[in-house]
Amino acid sequence: MAEEEVKKATNETEAKAPEKEATAEAATSKARVSKGKKGKRIVNAGSVHIQATFNNTIISVTDKTGAVLSSSSAGANGFRGSKKGTAFAAGVAAEKALDIAKKNHALNSVDVYVSGIGLGRDAAIRAISTVGIRIDSITDVTPIAHGGVRPKGERKP
Repeated sequence: MAEEEVKKATNETEAKAPEKEATAEAATSKARVSKGKKGKRIVNAGSVHIQATFNNTIISVTDKTGAVLSSSSAGANGFRGSKKGTAFAAGVAAEKALDIAKKNHALNSVDVYVSGIGLGRDAAIRAISTVGIRIDSITDVTPIAHGGVRPKGERKP
């Protein structure tokens, strides 16, 4: 009788052990599926968006659909305070963003869209050509004030 109880106990532990292994395998297989590495996306032509303010310059490199490939700013490259708004800082930020896009995505040519009136406008465009990427077009998309819409309320005589 004691032998039967021992056999039942060993059978129960053996039965429980495969369940634990199955759940462990399921957990690792789920992790493998979610952690699958994407292949590098090759983008030959893209666009560079430059936002140049008085305080900072932000560079975003995108593909033609608008998905961001890389981005950088003067502040992200170690410039602090009033140095972020300089032309040199804008050039460094543009070089870094375009180097990443060129190495990781094989970017060859870009359309440049410049927004803002900061000092980094021209320096960032010059930095694009020094990296070795061909510039197809340069477009200024800075918003221009036009007096606004009519204010709410009655017209004044």
